[in-house]
Amino acid sequence: MKIAVLPGDGIGTEIVAEALKVLQALDLSLELEHALVGGAAYEAHGHPLPDSTLRLAQAADAVLFGAVGDWKYDRLERSLRPEQAILGLRKHLKLFANLRPAICYQQLVAASSLKPELIAGLDILIIRELTGDIYFGQPRGRRVATDGHFPGAEEAFDTMRYSKPEIERIAHVAFQAARKRQKKVTSVDKANVLETFQFWRDVLTEVHQQYPDVELEHMYVDNAAMQLVRAPKKFDVIVTGNLFGDILSDEAAMLTGSIGMLPSASLNARNQGLFEPSHGSAPDIAGQGVANPLATILSAAMMLRFSLNQPAAAQRIEAAVQAVLAQGLRTADIFSPGSTRVGTREMGDAVVKALRAS
Repeated sequence: MKIAVLPGDGIGTEIVAEALKVLQALDLSLELEHALVGGAAYEAHGHPLPDSTLRLAQAADAVLFGAVGDWKYDRLERSLRPEQAILGLRKHLKLFANLRPAICYQQLVAASSLKPELIAGLDILIIRELTGDIYFGQPRGRRVATDGHFPGAEEAFDTMRYSKPEIERIAHVAFQAARKRQKKVTSVDKANVLETFQFWRDVLTEVHQQYPDVELEHMYVDNAAMQLVRAPKKFDVIVTGNLFGDILSDEAAMLTGSIGMLPSASLNARNQGLFEPSHGSAPDIAGQGVANPLATILSAAMMLRFSLNQPAAAQRIEAAVQAVLAQGLRTADIFSPGSTRVGTREMGDAVVKALRAS
């Protein structure tokens, strides 16, 4: 099982190191190969996604990714900024389905900003389409307006678009995931305003006919954003487009108390995947040893489950994380009175210890 390890920037190197410790504590034959990505790759090679890194990722069974970005790179032209690395990997690996579970562990109910009764037992899976929508639609750019409210003024434009096959394949992922959960899919759109999402709704409805055992509801994105903080446990699987999924998955992350707890998986049709924490590179705390590695460790568990066909090993890691939380160990982002504050390395060591004890 070949894994491309791309730690990236900021806290990426720290949190990936802890995930690797956990993986190496398992009795598995893993081939790990490291490469630079993001700002670190730009500094060394002049590009955030060098050809050597891309080739390694394409040849691997899975990619374990840390985080990219730093404010000092904001001056670069957009094509050279660290964040372009993740977009490039999604494109070249044909990663179309992003899975972000939002789970509120019993031990962290008090860490959420919502009332305990609203989020205790929360378990949502957000499935975000990754290859279409306004992020990749063409044409895009800047021009002088020839119509609209201010003809002759400079304007910028992007194009929102989806093809039927793009919608169909993400719909199948959602319905198949729901079959293994509570058999309910909420499709989030803006069909009352956008033609793109009326089309999305029509295709979801059509695909749903193949899954009569799964309930399908449609919800406008503004209402979905409100319901996520009003009654989040009413959701099971949420499926939506690239833009809305980007926003709603971060909102759902904070329901759990900290985005530092949330893993993610981005998969292609062959279940080759890129696995990364939902948070960013956090350059303001990089090198201080205070970052929460649990999202990255849980991302490694998702990698074992979805790309490497090792569900038992994935379950062992997840159980070890819960055991550590039950011991009261907390990094700064999830710390509360009565718990024990630990750093990045100490948290990783505790997960390894719990894993070996199991």
